[in-house]
Order: sequence, then C-alpha cells, then structure tokens
Amino acid sequence: MISDWNDAYANGAHIKGAESYPELWRERAEKYRETLLDADRARLSVGYGTSERERFDLFMPVSAPLGLAVFVHGGYWRNFDKSTWSHLAQGAVDRGYAVAIPSYTLCPNAAISDITGQIARAVSQASGMVAGPVHLAGHSAGGHLVTRMACALSPLGQGVAGRLGHVLSISGLHDLRPLLRTDMNRDLRLDWAEATAESPALHAPRDGTRLTAWVGAEERPEFLRQAELIANIWTGCGADAMLKVAANRHHFDVIDDLADPHSAMIEHWLS
Repeated sequence: MISDWNDAYANGAHIKGAESYPELWRERAEKYRETLLDADRARLSVGYGTSERERFDLFMPVSAPLGLAVFVHGGYWRNFDKSTWSHLAQGAVDRGYAVAIPSYTLCPNAAISDITGQIARAVSQASGMVAGPVHLAGHSAGGHLVTRMACALSPLGQGVAGRLGHVLSISGLHDLRPLLRTDMNRDLRLDWAEATAESPALHAPRDGTRLTAWVGAEERPEFLRQAELIANIWTGCGADAMLKVAANRHHFDVIDDLADPHSAMIEHWLS
C-alpha cells in the first residue's frame, strides 16, 4: 500500500545527480539547434495557436521527409518548453523524418484538458506541413499527451488520426487519478471528473492504434505500473499495444536513445 503519494511520483530524489540533467539537456538542445539552423534545416517557433507558448520547432532531414515524428516533452505539465529537447529530434531526423517539438501552456495557467487540445492542434498544424505517416512520442506527462491523441475520444481530427503510425509513450502517465493525492495537484487542479476524462487508460483506443509503453527498469514503481497498465488494458481493447522495459535506465536517461538513429528505441518507434 502506498502511503506517500508525493514520493511515489518523485523522480529526482531517487536519481543520482538529478540536478545536473536540465542543464545538460539545454546544452545538447542548443548545440543541435545551431547545427540545423546553420544547415537551413530548422524552422523555429512555428505558431499553431494564439497564445505565447503555442509554438513548435520543426527540424528537417537532408532529403524529402519520409513522414513526421512529433516529440512532446514532460515536466508534469508544469515545467520546460520545446527549447530543452531539440537534441532528441536527431535520431528520427537522421532516419529521414521531419521532427516537430511543441511547447504548450503550463499548469496552473492551463488545465490538462486544455493542454490536450493544444497538442492536438500542434500535431495537426505540423502534419499539414509534412506528408506521410505521423509518429508520436512523449515523455512522462508528454507520454500522457501523445497517448491521448490515440484515444477514440480525442481532439485530434479524423484526417490526421488516419495518418497516425506508432505512438511511443515513454514513462507515460496513463491514469491520472493517483495525482489527486499529490501536492502537485495544487498546480494541476485536477478533480475526479477531469482526472477520469484525461486518463488514457480509461479510454478506448482508436481503431488501428499501435502503442508502445516504454519505461526504464530503474524507474519508480508507479511509472512501471503506469506503463504496464496501458499496455495491458489497450491490448484487451484490441489495440496493438506492448510494454518495453529498458534495462539500466531511469526516468531521466530513458529518453536519451531518441537522439541515436541506431538505437533500439528509434528502430522500434519508426518501424
């Protein structure tokens, strides 16, 4: 039985050197952006709405893209923006895909349901700029958001939904009801109704959905449970859903393989 729900969803406190990761991510992201800007293969801050944070960066491959890959960042819907994660586009870009990385309005300035709508608009806008299949990946809260795109009831339009390929939820949150017991809910402002409505595990998947819940073996037990949950339930709902547990990976380094075009993660996601 879990008695401390704040600790159950705390990652940094259980990862050695956790405080160094945000700066490392920012440095790698800036370096990669500069490389693609110099090659005229980056379009930064493309608008997909009217609010300040409704922007995405689009990174292009050397030749005509094979399709679109979208990465949605985490941070418990409360932290970060697109500029911290540019380097994670490299794996898919080097494999010939255009990659969009959106920002979104953070809680408490937006409800999670509002952010779900923003991501749907970002995916729609980016998919209108790039032909071919659309593969989605997201980390932590971003895993929740991309999985919501694959729900039968989501704000993603039918045209774009019909192009969805593989959805990769990395350390995703698929049942939001436990977060009602955490202090972070002061910012998330979830009540039972919204936590239920925004939990992909409580939705049916869209017909034809292919979803992988990818999680690090060294993550907090709740993140392992959340990954197992969506893979189990959506398999029972008829989706092509599976669980992948990455050995020797924790919540902060499990995403590193998105930057490697030859990693097992990239091979699996873009297959």
